[in-house]
Amino acid sequence: MKISVITVCYNSVATLQDTLESVLRQTCPDVEYIVVDGASKDGTRELIEKYAPKFSGRMKWISEPDQGIYDAMNKGIRMATGDVIGFLNSDDYYYDSNVVQDIVAAFEKNPEADAIHGNLNYINAQGKIVRTWIGSPYKQGSFQRGWMAAHPTFYCRHECFKRYGSFDLTISSAADFELMLRFIEKHHISTYYINRFFICMRTGGSSTSGIRAILRNGSQNKVAFRKNGINCPWHYVVSRFRDKFMQIYKIN
Repeated sequence: MKISVITVCYNSVATLQDTLESVLRQTCPDVEYIVVDGASKDGTRELIEKYAPKFSGRMKWISEPDQGIYDAMNKGIRMATGDVIGFLNSDDYYYDSNVVQDIVAAFEKNPEADAIHGNLNYINAQGKIVRTWIGSPYKQGSFQRGWMAAHPTFYCRHECFKRYGSFDLTISSAADFELMLRFIEKHHISTYYINRFFICMRTGGSSTSGIRAILRNGSQNKVAFRKNGINCPWHYVVSRFRDKFMQIYKIN
């Protein structure tokens, strides 16, 4: 099984090396690595050029202007040739060297699964784990009760993107939520949860910046429900807060 891992970046020279190194350390032999850079001007492009030969032909990359992170992700999807597609953000890295191999093994053991997801750690600038997101299996109606998979851990069969589309650029910061809502809740793709850590994710991004981000994304999530013809209950934002607190644990 071939896995396409997509990293999108813009002026990410300060963190991208950790991302690239973590992909190189993966023990899975059949990883296609795609880097989509938004015409960075801080040395990111030069870093990508430096690392490309280390992937021995398994890396594709482009550097050109885009319309933001989800437009770049859509470019990566169009470039992908793998059986399964996942995303590794340019300020994140894999938890260990066997993550992708374990994802492949999970698909092979569960051939009915269209998507695999798991857990992630939030880390600070010093690389210390400050919170964790512990996922859970999907049940029908879970999205309406505040549930969502951690998108950086969401690995989905390429066929689903071909059949149900890519990221909706009109949804702003919640396009990842909308895509998973559309795939899982609307089109009923089959998912499988692995209780293991996939990703170390740096805090401070557009989706990890506290209560304001939860409120903003909650509003965007309601738009996603409407676009997909799925009822959004009046208590959704409260349920989302509750589910966030259930999923995310502080580390002492």
